[in-house]
Amino acid sequence: MTQPLLQAKSIAKTFSQGRLDVPVLFDIDLALQPGEFVAIMGPSGCGKSTLMHILGLMLSPTAGQLWIDGRDVSNIKANGRARLRRKKIGFVFQRFNLLPTVTARQNICVAERIRGHEIDGQIDRILDDVEMTHKAHHKPGQLSIGEQQRIAVARAVVHRPAILMADEPTGNLDSHNAQHVLDLFRQINRDYGITVLMITHSPSAAQAADRILHMTDGRINPDIP
Repeated sequence: MTQPLLQAKSIAKTFSQGRLDVPVLFDIDLALQPGEFVAIMGPSGCGKSTLMHILGLMLSPTAGQLWIDGRDVSNIKANGRARLRRKKIGFVFQRFNLLPTVTARQNICVAERIRGHEIDGQIDRILDDVEMTHKAHHKPGQLSIGEQQRIAVARAVVHRPAILMADEPTGNLDSHNAQHVLDLFRQINRDYGITVLMITHSPSAAQAADRILHMTDGRINPDIP
């Protein structure tokens, strides 16, 4: 087996609330192979999003180790995490987080400038791939919910990250648009070779993945197939 693209070992997370410590994650072990599509499924409040934030270098673990591309990133400083995150990871969230005052295309351009990338035909190609070329010059308020999510996906993968992390990406969508986004993830995984990690509470959404991990009470449950 090849070296995991992402590997977590004994990850734990505790938040402090005044004098009270609140443990959220316990002894998480996880490995993603290059090109996998993995879903982490579990009920609200089980720690799924916190785990994704740690795996996506937005939070540091309280304990444990995390490797990305063979590099131990457990204790790198915030600016180092930010650089690696911009280079290696794309994010899609339940709330699309699009800038409301600029067009769909400009939303992607702004993200690329933040990453320090050249603005070129790659943006036009990704708009075509997500079937949004005809809406490129519309502002988010002029797009449907499903169209906004497709722009959010395009923004996340235009720089061809190694990993796409999606947190409840179908949570705000009806069944038709949810299926469209899941099909888009499959296409991105297949055609671009991007590893996909999706957080979801939806069994039907999780079925789009090649492998499903089940979380309960801050732990990945190996006893649920």
